[in-house]
Amino acid sequence: MPTDRDTAAFRPRRSLLFVPASRPDRFEKAARSGADMVCIDLEDAVPPSGKAGARDAVGAYLSGRSQAEGEAETGVRLNGVHTLDGCRDVLALAPVLAQADFVMVPKVSCRHDLDLIVDWLGAGIGLVPVIESARGLENAADILRHPNCIAGLFGGADYSADVGVTLDWDPLMFARARLANAAAGAGVLMIDVPYLDIADEAGLAAETRRVRALGLHARAAIHPKQIAAIHDAFRPDTEEVAQARRVVAAFESGDGGAALLDGKLIERPVILAARRTLVLADAT
Repeated sequence: MPTDRDTAAFRPRRSLLFVPASRPDRFEKAARSGADMVCIDLEDAVPPSGKAGARDAVGAYLSGRSQAEGEAETGVRLNGVHTLDGCRDVLALAPVLAQADFVMVPKVSCRHDLDLIVDWLGAGIGLVPVIESARGLENAADILRHPNCIAGLFGGADYSADVGVTLDWDPLMFARARLANAAAGAGVLMIDVPYLDIADEAGLAAETRRVRALGLHARAAIHPKQIAAIHDAFRPDTEEVAQARRVVAAFESGDGGAALLDGKLIERPVILAARRTLVLADAT
């Protein structure tokens, strides 16, 4: 996964599907599920008694992995960097994590947590920090500006427990808005917390549209059946696509210099947003 922030913004990354690291039979199925990204989860999805076997499964999969055309970008969520299981993850998987497209780092509370992973795994690793505490939210802008950070994930469940609020829209709107702003300032993607009621497709679709309106770029999922609703919620409408085409055309007609549209100067953030809109339209 590239670390260049402008390039990352132009890729169709609307969904991230979690798959338990203890279920290697699901790894390839997840990669072909239609999700844009897949994260093999060594943390929350695996009980303590299953961690060692799950590491072996992840190591075997990454060692033999060759990404086929059309498959999702695939990464691994480690256990926390300050836990014994997290250290064991790094020791066991360091030789093969270069085969992953990204490494997800849970419970990131400050930039130093990402520095540790880079020290252990090398400067070329793309990182997705999970911000899921009050301290992490306070430091979100600094965390997301880390040079290896290519996206962030909002860990809403742990955040709500840390702050003492319910896992509902209103109590979490402040955190979502702050993360959207921090991600925009850093030029990286922000992925929203999964919607936990797998059977409630209408609720997933409605909330994901609100997530998009708030400025977040993608949503995590815990089941493949959630992917279609997520992608639909992030699909630009015809008016958005038409306006994006006008913006890009006006910019390109200026040969890379200053350009005007409807009497207004088109600045770089507007151009980037327009290009992102067109990539999403093409993807859907």
